[in-house]
Amino acid sequence: MKYFAKSFFDFFHELTLNNNREWFGANKKRYECEVREQLLRFIEALSERFPEISPHLRAEPKSLMRIHRDIRFSKDKRPYKTNAGLHFWLGSAGHDIHAPGFYLHLSAEANYAGGGMWHPDPAAIAKIRAHILARPKEWRKVRKSITLEGEALKRPPQGFDAQHEFIEDLKHKDFVTSVPFTEKQVCGANFLDIYLAACSQMAPLMAFLAGAVKVDW
Repeated sequence: MKYFAKSFFDFFHELTLNNNREWFGANKKRYECEVREQLLRFIEALSERFPEISPHLRAEPKSLMRIHRDIRFSKDKRPYKTNAGLHFWLGSAGHDIHAPGFYLHLSAEANYAGGGMWHPDPAAIAKIRAHILARPKEWRKVRKSITLEGEALKRPPQGFDAQHEFIEDLKHKDFVTSVPFTEKQVCGANFLDIYLAACSQMAPLMAFLAGAVKVDW
């Protein structure tokens, strides 16, 4: 089943060139029909398939992130995001963007699945680092299946051996990975399966992080 069409990406391409309230107001019906409704259909389909990966994964209408940007404290006053963002979480963690979760980013410029923990708080980072030290064999297996991405410290965190096998991982402030998609894949009839396969690929990292911060996987 196809969930996304070329018109989905056309909308974001045009929004990038016309990021103002007047243009969006004139094209709001397009957003509702060609973007929002398609994303909600995809979320509904995922909610039925996510148990294949974990019984605790949640895909709900509120998984669709707002298209409006928070410009209160930003120098960039463009009012709208030029991408669609979907966030899926583990039930016991709640709908927390910083807890272990999956993400889907769709835009005219880039499309990818994300998984892991983005900008976790210091307490969570400490738990993750301790979990890596306590379960080296498990972490070694995770690292063979994913590329760890995100921000990292330039120097080893205080109290950690600079020669440790996993010191580059222990420097991380984000514990995320991603899988890219082409626009052709997103618009294809099997994109739901492609996205679920990407989530399965990232699942070892998700399971490890869930264990570290004590949420159900």
